[in-house]
Amino acid sequence: MPSPQQARAQASAITSGKTVPEAEAAPTSQLRELFDGHGLSPGQRRIAQYLIEHITEAAFLSITDLAERVGVSQPSVTRFAAAVGFSGYPALRERLQSIALAALPGGAAAAAEEMRRSNELQAAVDAEIANLENLRRDFADPDRVIRVGRELSRSTPLTVLGLRISVSLAEYFAYAARRIHPDVRLVTRGGSVAYDALLQSREAGGTWILAFGMPRHAQETLTAIRVARGAGLRVALVTDLALGALADEADVTFATGTGSRLVFDSYAAPGVLSAALLQAMTDADPERTQARLEEYEQVAEQHQFFLKD
Repeated sequence: MPSPQQARAQASAITSGKTVPEAEAAPTSQLRELFDGHGLSPGQRRIAQYLIEHITEAAFLSITDLAERVGVSQPSVTRFAAAVGFSGYPALRERLQSIALAALPGGAAAAAEEMRRSNELQAAVDAEIANLENLRRDFADPDRVIRVGRELSRSTPLTVLGLRISVSLAEYFAYAARRIHPDVRLVTRGGSVAYDALLQSREAGGTWILAFGMPRHAQETLTAIRVARGAGLRVALVTDLALGALADEADVTFATGTGSRLVFDSYAAPGVLSAALLQAMTDADPERTQARLEEYEQVAEQHQFFLKD
């Protein structure tokens, strides 16, 4: 009789292909695609990041208001519009508005009314629900998750990196991954400690690391990723934005929103994304997964790891 976790591993296998082909990509994904590959300057990246983070509001700003919010000049906004392929800011804003309005099922007015009636805690939950809805749209085509999960599964050892605020996500992923992967190495300290771990992982035959980079993005995370790339490791990155220094250094970036309405961020969507990557790892080698889960259940029963429900 399989354990509950073994049964879940079998029943929840990810199906390849666009399961909801009619679903439109999440606004953040559409914006990343719109802005990606244009060789933006640092100032233009600031504009792009602001638009991604505040699309439902920023799409309706005048050029003067947008420049003021970002802290750049109006000509900089005009040059940004041209850099991403538009004739000018009005044409860019029209596209931004279509993206923003499509993301609001009840329209902008209904969304604004809902926010007006919400208290601070409800608004924080609403923001996380929006992040999860965006992630759900991104999952309409799960092939990239499946592909990276397969690569992470094959990498032995597999190194998981999370520094500062990202430690909790890295620890969760590493804890679960150890149930299904024979050699998972967790790095939660930066500097020379991280360098040693990354270099040893590569020398031991590792090919990939999974890095978490949540805001505020740590300089030591960027340095560690560069060390990993320099050693010959490939980097899969889970972060909040696909634009910026961290994403530039990664081989694959999974960008999903974090909750920022409270004094400390919350990570509903990155948590679900992490679980999806773990599922993809289990699917990549089902025989190994089942064998390792069975072995773990036997040890857990023998040593009474868990309370009886």
